[in-house]
Amino acid sequence: MRLKSLRLRLGLAAAALIALALVLAGIGLALIFDAVLEARTVDDLDRTAKQIAGQVDLAPDGNPVVAREPTDPRYAAPYGGLYWQVEAGTKLLRSRSLWDKRLGGPVDTAASDDGSVLDLPGPDGASLIAVQRSVALGSREGERRLRIVVAEDRRDFAGSRATFLRLLIPSLAALFLILTAAMALFVHRALEPFRALQAALRAVHAGERARLPLHFPDEVQPLVADLNRLLDAQERALVRARASAADMAHGLKTPLAVLDALGRRIGGREPEMAAEIAEQARAMGGQVERALARARTVPPGDLRRRSCLVAPAIERLVVTMRRLPEGDSLVWEVSLPADLSYPSEEGELMEVAGNLLDNAHKWAHRRVRVGGHAGRDDASLLIEDDGPGMSEAAIAGLGRGVRWDENRPGTGFGLAIARDIADATGVELNFGRSTLGGLRAELTWTQSRMSGPKPASTGS
Repeated sequence: MRLKSLRLRLGLAAAALIALALVLAGIGLALIFDAVLEARTVDDLDRTAKQIAGQVDLAPDGNPVVAREPTDPRYAAPYGGLYWQVEAGTKLLRSRSLWDKRLGGPVDTAASDDGSVLDLPGPDGASLIAVQRSVALGSREGERRLRIVVAEDRRDFAGSRATFLRLLIPSLAALFLILTAAMALFVHRALEPFRALQAALRAVHAGERARLPLHFPDEVQPLVADLNRLLDAQERALVRARASAADMAHGLKTPLAVLDALGRRIGGREPEMAAEIAEQARAMGGQVERALARARTVPPGDLRRRSCLVAPAIERLVVTMRRLPEGDSLVWEVSLPADLSYPSEEGELMEVAGNLLDNAHKWAHRRVRVGGHAGRDDASLLIEDDGPGMSEAAIAGLGRGVRWDENRPGTGFGLAIARDIADATGVELNFGRSTLGGLRAELTWTQSRMSGPKPASTGS
């Protein structure tokens, strides 16, 4: 897929945005997880502090005692990660997990039964999250306040966070793949109108329809309407051009006939002048024929390109050539692929191939051979004869439209007209020496330019 592909660019942009959104979502979920984990930890610590507050009492010597300690085994393991401590003035009661350490930090004298959250330094260089509660024991006269602190090592959070991330990252990666595939499908579906438009344009290009259909979405419909207007304008311009060429040819016929008549009239008195007038009249007639031939062709830029099968048209032309003087005495060898299609209207093919076959008929001694090639990417039509052929200088002169076959009847512009029409339809026409000894005329074109009809019969 090319970098200029709209689908590729939309897909990459969508994938980048999905990845960015999932990364931000992952960061947000991690922060939410930390907040929820901390809130739950605080809630558990506060519940333990309340439990200890309900069990704490003072011994006769003034030391605090707890009737029933928390059951979590981490409170009993040295530096187990969970700690509790009860302070009664200078007297101290603590969990076994603190060993010989104590929970320091500021004393919140304003704390009430509602627990306050503290960050405290812990044993073994740990950072603790703690909940503090204050409990009053005894009567009003002999009331003593006890400070209860329950804490947990924040390093225990790391394991929970790592487990969460081990689950979160693959889940986000799988979600990325699913969303990217869904977006690719969405982009594919969103570009469906453009593929339909491309198919409709190919149908117009192949001559299967005259205009684009009007059932496209509202976003594409203005483009379709503009293309249809372009087709209308092009058709009107082509009609005007052909009409102008026809008017020009009709307007020149009378002056040319007059010149020809004058040449014959003065032929007895001024034979050289009469020959010159006749030659110029033929040259003008040839130029008119070339102009008309070019006007009849559909230019390569025309959206509505046609195509036609070559074999049936060549069959009809060969039948016509055999009816011409000396045509039946020639051997016509025709071997064409059944699926060979010419990238233009049949009339243009008849014009080009007719001029080439007429030239071969005039100059061939005994044989005219017609062949072709229909490849996957390119195609060709080959016409050869066993006549005298043409020199390289004469072949080069064809591009300038000079008359070269003055020893044969006709205007002598047939090959030049064939080249003009071929060039106008985007087909390349080359001349050279045939293996039969005479002229070799080869028409070549690209198959991808056209989508012609499928053949039903072959030529022979």
